[in-house]
Amino acid sequence: MTRAVVVGCAGPSLGGEERAFLRDARPWGLILFKRNVVDRAQLSALTDDFRAIAGRADAPVLIDQEGGRVQRMGPPHWRPYPAAARFAATRAPERAAWLAARLIAADLAEVGINVDCAPVLDVAGEGMHAAIGARAFSDSAEQVAMIGRAYANGLIAGGVAPVVKHMPGHGRATVDSHLDLPVVSASRDELAARDFPPFAALNDLPMAMTAHIVFTAIDDKAPATTSPRVVSEIMRGAIGFDGLIFSDDTSMKALRGTFAEKTRAIFAAGLDIVLHCNGDLAEARAVVAETPELKGEALRRAEAALKCVAGGPKAFDAAAGRAELEALLATASA
Repeated sequence: MTRAVVVGCAGPSLGGEERAFLRDARPWGLILFKRNVVDRAQLSALTDDFRAIAGRADAPVLIDQEGGRVQRMGPPHWRPYPAAARFAATRAPERAAWLAARLIAADLAEVGINVDCAPVLDVAGEGMHAAIGARAFSDSAEQVAMIGRAYANGLIAGGVAPVVKHMPGHGRATVDSHLDLPVVSASRDELAARDFPPFAALNDLPMAMTAHIVFTAIDDKAPATTSPRVVSEIMRGAIGFDGLIFSDDTSMKALRGTFAEKTRAIFAAGLDIVLHCNGDLAEARAVVAETPELKGEALRRAEAALKCVAGGPKAFDAAAGRAELEALLATASA
Protein backbone atom coordinates (compact mmCIF):
# COMPACT_ATOMS: atom_id res chain seq x y z
CA MET A 1 0.00 0.00 0.00
CA THR A 2 1.33 3.42 -1.01
CA ARG A 3 0.18 6.58 0.75
CA ALA A 4 -0.89 9.69 -1.13
CA VAL A 5 2.04 11.78 0.08
CA VAL A 6 5.37 13.12 -1.14
CA VAL A 7 7.93 13.87 1.58
CA GLY A 8 11.36 15.45 1.88
CA CYS A 9 14.50 14.31 3.68
CA ALA A 10 16.93 16.19 5.88
CA GLY A 11 20.29 15.82 4.14
CA PRO A 12 22.34 14.25 1.36
CA SER A 13 21.74 10.69 2.56
CA LEU A 14 19.03 8.88 4.45
CA GLY A 15 19.61 8.36 8.16
CA GLY A 16 18.42 5.34 10.07
CA GLU A 17 15.35 7.08 11.50
CA GLU A 18 14.41 8.41 8.07
CA ARG A 19 14.76 4.99 6.50
CA ALA A 20 12.46 3.49 9.13
CA PHE A 21 9.98 6.32 8.59
CA LEU A 22 9.96 5.80 4.81
CA ARG A 23 9.46 2.05 5.19
CA ASP A 24 6.50 2.66 7.49
CA ALA A 25 5.00 5.68 5.69
CA ARG A 26 5.30 4.24 2.16
CA PRO A 27 5.08 7.65 0.42
CA TRP A 28 4.32 7.86 -3.28
CA GLY A 29 7.40 9.99 -3.81
CA LEU A 30 10.38 11.91 -2.44
CA ILE A 31 11.14 15.60 -3.11
CA LEU A 32 14.69 16.98 -3.04
CA PHE A 33 16.15 20.41 -2.27
CA LYS A 34 19.60 22.02 -2.18
CA ARG A 35 20.23 20.53 1.26
CA ASN A 36 20.00 17.09 -0.36
CA VAL A 37 22.41 17.80 -3.24
CA VAL A 38 26.21 17.39 -3.25
CA ASP A 39 27.28 15.86 -6.56
CA ARG A 40 26.24 13.30 -9.18
CA ALA A 41 27.44 10.21 -7.34
CA GLN A 42 25.80 11.24 -4.06
CA LEU A 43 22.52 12.19 -5.71
CA SER A 44 22.35 8.95 -7.70
CA ALA A 45 22.97 6.99 -4.50
CA LEU A 46 20.21 8.89 -2.70
CA THR A 47 17.59 8.29 -5.41
CA ASP A 48 18.60 4.62 -5.65
CA ASP A 49 18.36 4.26 -1.88
CA PHE A 50 14.87 5.76 -1.76
CA ARG A 51 13.63 3.47 -4.52
CA ALA A 52 15.10 0.42 -2.83
CA ILE A 53 13.21 1.31 0.35
CA ALA A 54 10.03 2.08 -1.62
CA GLY A 55 10.32 -1.19 -3.55
CA ARG A 56 9.33 0.55 -6.79
CA ALA A 57 11.89 1.08 -9.55
CA ASP A 58 9.93 4.03 -10.97
CA ALA A 59 8.98 5.63 -7.63
CA PRO A 60 8.76 9.38 -8.25
CA VAL A 61 11.68 11.53 -7.18
CA LEU A 62 10.82 15.22 -7.54
CA ILE A 63 12.81 18.44 -7.58
CA ASP A 64 12.22 22.13 -8.38
CA GLN A 65 14.66 22.73 -11.22
CA GLU A 66 13.23 25.69 -13.09
CA GLY A 67 16.35 27.72 -13.83
CA GLY A 68 17.14 31.19 -12.53
CA ARG A 69 16.98 31.42 -8.75
CA VAL A 70 14.98 28.19 -8.41
CA GLN A 71 17.62 25.65 -9.30
CA ARG A 72 18.40 23.04 -6.65
CA MET A 73 21.22 21.48 -8.69
CA GLY A 74 23.79 24.08 -9.71
CA PRO A 75 27.48 24.90 -10.15
CA PRO A 76 30.05 23.50 -9.93
CA HIS A 77 28.52 20.15 -10.85
CA TRP A 78 25.65 21.36 -13.05
CA ARG A 79 25.36 24.31 -15.40
CA PRO A 80 23.02 27.17 -14.48
CA TYR A 81 19.92 27.77 -16.60
CA PRO A 82 18.10 31.01 -17.35
CA ALA A 83 15.04 32.21 -15.48
CA ALA A 84 11.74 31.69 -17.29
CA ALA A 85 11.37 35.38 -18.13
CA ARG A 86 14.47 35.27 -20.37
CA PHE A 87 12.88 33.09 -23.03
CA ALA A 88 10.25 35.60 -24.16
CA ALA A 89 12.99 38.11 -25.00
CA THR A 90 14.73 35.77 -27.46
CA ARG A 91 13.97 35.52 -31.17
CA ALA A 92 12.55 31.99 -30.67
CA PRO A 93 11.01 31.76 -27.18
CA GLU A 94 9.46 28.33 -27.55
CA ARG A 95 12.60 26.76 -28.99
CA ALA A 96 14.75 28.32 -26.26
CA ALA A 97 12.40 27.02 -23.55
CA TRP A 98 12.32 23.54 -25.09
CA LEU A 99 16.11 23.38 -25.26
CA ALA A 100 16.57 24.56 -21.66
CA ALA A 101 14.04 22.04 -20.40
CA ARG A 102 15.56 19.23 -22.47
CA LEU A 103 19.01 19.98 -21.05
CA ILE A 104 17.60 20.18 -17.51
CA ALA A 105 15.89 16.83 -18.05
CA ALA A 106 19.22 15.29 -19.05
CA ASP A 107 20.77 16.53 -15.81
CA LEU A 108 17.89 15.14 -13.76
CA ALA A 109 17.56 11.78 -15.49
CA GLU A 110 21.28 11.13 -15.07
CA VAL A 111 20.88 11.10 -11.28
CA GLY A 112 17.54 9.29 -11.11
CA ILE A 113 15.15 12.25 -10.82
CA ASN A 114 12.05 11.64 -12.93
CA VAL A 115 9.72 14.53 -11.99
CA ASP A 116 10.43 18.26 -12.28
CA CYS A 117 8.11 20.71 -10.52
CA ALA A 118 7.97 22.99 -13.56
CA PRO A 119 6.88 24.81 -15.66
CA VAL A 120 5.45 27.78 -13.77
CA LEU A 121 2.27 28.86 -15.59
CA ASP A 122 1.59 31.92 -13.45
CA VAL A 123 1.00 35.06 -15.54
CA ALA A 124 3.12 38.01 -14.44
CA GLY A 125 1.00 40.90 -13.20
CA GLU A 126 1.29 44.36 -11.72
CA GLY A 127 2.25 44.19 -8.06
CA MET A 128 3.24 40.52 -8.33
CA HIS A 129 5.44 39.47 -5.42
CA ALA A 130 9.07 38.63 -6.14
CA ALA A 131 8.37 35.09 -4.92
CA ILE A 132 7.28 34.52 -8.52
CA GLY A 133 8.94 37.41 -10.39
CA ALA A 134 11.21 36.18 -13.17
CA ARG A 135 9.90 32.64 -12.66
CA ALA A 136 6.93 33.71 -14.83
CA PHE A 137 7.41 33.32 -18.58
CA SER A 138 5.47 36.46 -19.50
CA ASP A 139 2.70 38.91 -18.66
CA SER A 140 0.72 37.50 -21.59
CA ALA A 141 -1.47 34.49 -20.81
CA GLU A 142 -1.17 33.30 -24.41
CA GLN A 143 2.61 33.51 -24.37
CA VAL A 144 2.81 31.77 -20.98
CA ALA A 145 0.79 28.89 -22.42
CA MET A 146 2.92 28.60 -25.57
CA ILE A 147 6.28 28.80 -23.81
CA GLY A 148 5.03 26.60 -20.98
CA ARG A 149 3.96 23.94 -23.47
CA ALA A 150 7.39 23.98 -25.11
CA TYR A 151 9.11 23.72 -21.71
CA ALA A 152 6.91 20.79 -20.65
CA ASN A 153 7.58 19.03 -23.95
CA GLY A 154 11.32 19.46 -23.46
CA LEU A 155 11.15 17.77 -20.06
CA ILE A 156 9.04 14.91 -21.42
CA ALA A 157 11.44 14.40 -24.34
CA GLY A 158 14.17 13.98 -21.74
CA GLY A 159 12.26 11.37 -19.75
CA VAL A 160 11.18 13.70 -16.94
CA ALA A 161 7.51 14.32 -16.11
CA PRO A 162 6.45 17.96 -15.61
CA VAL A 163 4.33 19.42 -12.81
CA VAL A 164 2.61 22.69 -13.81
CA LYS A 165 2.22 25.24 -11.05
CA HIS A 166 0.71 27.11 -9.21
CA MET A 167 -2.87 26.27 -10.21
CA PRO A 168 -5.15 28.20 -10.66
CA GLY A 169 -2.60 31.05 -10.82
CA HIS A 170 -0.17 32.87 -8.51
CA GLY A 171 0.53 35.95 -10.62
CA ARG A 172 -1.77 38.33 -8.70
CA ALA A 173 -0.37 37.49 -5.25
CA THR A 174 1.32 40.45 -3.58
CA VAL A 175 2.73 38.54 -0.61
CA ASP A 176 4.91 35.43 -0.41
CA SER A 177 2.85 32.34 0.43
CA HIS A 178 5.92 30.83 2.11
CA LEU A 179 5.47 33.50 4.79
CA ASP A 180 1.84 34.66 4.70
CA LEU A 181 -1.53 33.99 3.06
CA PRO A 182 -2.07 35.94 -0.18
CA VAL A 183 -5.61 37.17 -0.83
CA VAL A 184 -6.65 37.97 -4.41
CA SER A 185 -9.80 40.02 -4.91
CA ALA A 186 -10.00 39.92 -8.71
CA SER A 187 -13.39 38.99 -10.13
CA ARG A 188 -14.05 35.55 -11.52
CA ASP A 189 -14.24 37.05 -15.02
CA GLU A 190 -10.84 38.68 -14.57
CA LEU A 191 -9.33 35.42 -13.35
CA ALA A 192 -10.93 33.50 -16.23
CA ALA A 193 -9.54 35.98 -18.75
CA ARG A 194 -5.94 36.08 -17.50
CA ASP A 195 -4.98 33.57 -14.82
CA PHE A 196 -6.77 30.34 -15.72
CA PRO A 197 -6.06 30.14 -19.51
CA PRO A 198 -2.47 28.79 -19.37
CA PHE A 199 -3.59 25.95 -17.10
CA ALA A 200 -6.59 25.25 -19.34
CA ALA A 201 -4.36 25.22 -22.42
CA LEU A 202 -2.07 22.65 -20.78
CA ASN A 203 -4.79 20.66 -19.00
CA ASP A 204 -3.66 17.47 -20.73
CA LEU A 205 -0.36 17.43 -18.83
CA PRO A 206 0.06 14.78 -16.14
CA MET A 207 0.49 16.74 -12.90
CA ALA A 208 -0.19 20.10 -11.30
CA MET A 209 0.57 21.84 -8.00
CA THR A 210 -1.83 24.20 -6.25
CA ALA A 211 -1.52 27.79 -5.05
CA HIS A 212 -1.91 28.62 -1.36
CA ILE A 213 -4.02 31.70 -2.24
CA VAL A 214 -7.51 32.86 -1.31
CA PHE A 215 -9.51 33.90 -4.37
CA THR A 216 -12.34 35.86 -2.79
CA ALA A 217 -14.55 35.73 -5.88
CA ILE A 218 -14.69 31.92 -5.58
CA ASP A 219 -14.08 31.11 -1.91
CA ASP A 220 -13.44 34.01 0.47
CA LYS A 221 -12.38 31.77 3.36
CA ALA A 222 -10.14 28.91 2.21
CA PRO A 223 -7.03 29.07 0.01
CA ALA A 224 -7.24 27.16 -3.26
CA THR A 225 -5.29 24.24 -1.79
CA THR A 226 -7.97 23.53 0.82
CA SER A 227 -11.05 24.84 -1.00
CA PRO A 228 -13.44 22.16 -2.32
CA ARG A 229 -15.09 24.86 -4.42
CA VAL A 230 -11.86 25.99 -6.11
CA VAL A 231 -10.80 22.40 -6.73
CA SER A 232 -14.13 21.21 -8.16
CA GLU A 233 -15.40 24.34 -9.93
CA ILE A 234 -12.11 25.77 -11.18
CA MET A 235 -9.32 23.20 -11.31
CA ARG A 236 -11.42 20.22 -12.36
CA GLY A 237 -14.23 22.30 -13.87
CA ALA A 238 -13.34 25.55 -15.66
CA ILE A 239 -9.71 24.58 -16.23
CA GLY A 240 -10.60 20.97 -17.00
CA PHE A 241 -7.52 19.43 -15.40
CA ASP A 242 -7.91 15.67 -14.95
CA GLY A 243 -4.31 14.92 -14.01
CA LEU A 244 -2.77 14.37 -10.58
CA ILE A 245 -3.04 17.43 -8.34
CA PHE A 246 -0.56 18.01 -5.49
CA SER A 247 -0.84 20.51 -2.72
CA ASP A 248 2.00 22.97 -2.49
CA ASP A 249 4.15 22.44 0.60
CA THR A 250 2.16 22.02 3.82
CA SER A 251 4.95 23.68 5.83
CA MET A 252 4.40 27.05 4.11
CA LYS A 253 2.95 29.70 6.42
CA ALA A 254 0.00 30.47 4.13
CA LEU A 255 -1.78 27.37 5.44
CA ARG A 256 -3.23 27.68 8.93
CA GLY A 257 -3.67 25.03 11.60
CA THR A 258 -1.79 21.96 12.72
CA PHE A 259 -0.23 19.63 10.17
CA ALA A 260 -2.98 17.13 10.87
CA GLU A 261 -5.65 19.78 10.26
CA LYS A 262 -3.99 21.00 7.08
CA THR A 263 -3.66 17.49 5.72
CA ARG A 264 -7.29 16.64 6.41
CA ALA A 265 -8.38 19.87 4.72
CA ILE A 266 -6.27 19.14 1.63
CA PHE A 267 -7.88 15.75 1.07
CA ALA A 268 -11.35 17.04 1.95
CA ALA A 269 -10.89 19.63 -0.80
CA GLY A 270 -10.35 16.85 -3.33
CA LEU A 271 -6.60 16.93 -3.96
CA ASP A 272 -4.81 13.69 -4.84
CA ILE A 273 -1.41 14.09 -3.12
CA VAL A 274 -0.21 16.04 -0.10
CA LEU A 275 3.30 17.52 -0.13
CA HIS A 276 5.58 17.98 2.89
CA CYS A 277 9.02 19.27 1.97
CA ASN A 278 11.27 20.39 4.82
CA GLY A 279 12.42 16.98 6.08
CA ASP A 280 11.21 17.56 9.66
CA LEU A 281 10.23 14.06 10.76
CA ALA A 282 7.81 15.15 13.48
CA GLU A 283 5.86 17.26 10.99
CA ALA A 284 6.04 14.54 8.33
CA ARG A 285 4.68 11.96 10.75
CA ALA A 286 1.72 14.22 11.54
CA VAL A 287 1.01 14.60 7.81
CA VAL A 288 1.36 10.88 7.11
CA ALA A 289 -0.95 9.98 9.99
CA GLU A 290 -3.80 11.80 8.19
CA THR A 291 -2.89 10.66 4.68
CA PRO A 292 -5.01 7.96 3.05
CA GLU A 293 -3.90 5.10 0.89
CA LEU A 294 -3.41 6.08 -2.74
CA LYS A 295 -6.43 4.48 -4.41
CA GLY A 296 -9.40 5.08 -6.68
CA GLU A 297 -9.21 8.08 -9.01
CA ALA A 298 -6.08 9.38 -7.29
CA LEU A 299 -4.32 6.09 -7.97
CA ARG A 300 -5.47 6.13 -11.60
CA ARG A 301 -4.09 9.62 -12.04
CA ALA A 302 -0.82 8.72 -10.28
CA GLU A 303 -0.30 5.70 -12.51
CA ALA A 304 -1.10 7.74 -15.62
CA ALA A 305 1.20 10.58 -14.56
CA LEU A 306 4.44 8.75 -15.32
CA LYS A 307 3.26 7.12 -18.54
CA CYS A 308 4.27 10.18 -20.54
CA VAL A 309 7.93 9.29 -19.85
CA ALA A 310 7.63 5.50 -19.87
CA GLY A 311 9.72 5.23 -23.02
CA GLY A 312 12.64 7.08 -21.47
CA PRO A 313 14.59 9.96 -23.01
CA LYS A 314 14.57 10.49 -26.76
CA ALA A 315 17.86 10.85 -28.64
CA PHE A 316 19.41 14.29 -28.16
CA ASP A 317 22.77 15.92 -28.90
CA ALA A 318 23.33 17.82 -25.66
CA ALA A 319 26.40 19.72 -26.87
CA ALA A 320 24.60 20.95 -29.97
CA GLY A 321 21.52 21.77 -27.93
CA ARG A 322 23.52 23.79 -25.43
CA ALA A 323 25.24 25.74 -28.19
CA GLU A 324 21.89 26.50 -29.82
CA LEU A 325 20.40 27.62 -26.51
CA GLU A 326 23.34 29.93 -25.80
CA ALA A 327 22.99 31.45 -29.28
CA LEU A 328 19.27 32.07 -28.72
CA LEU A 329 19.84 33.59 -25.28
CA ALA A 330 22.37 35.94 -26.84
CA THR A 331 19.52 37.40 -28.90
CA ALA A 332 17.55 38.32 -25.77
CA SER A 333 17.10 41.97 -24.93
CA ALA A 334 18.74 43.11 -21.74
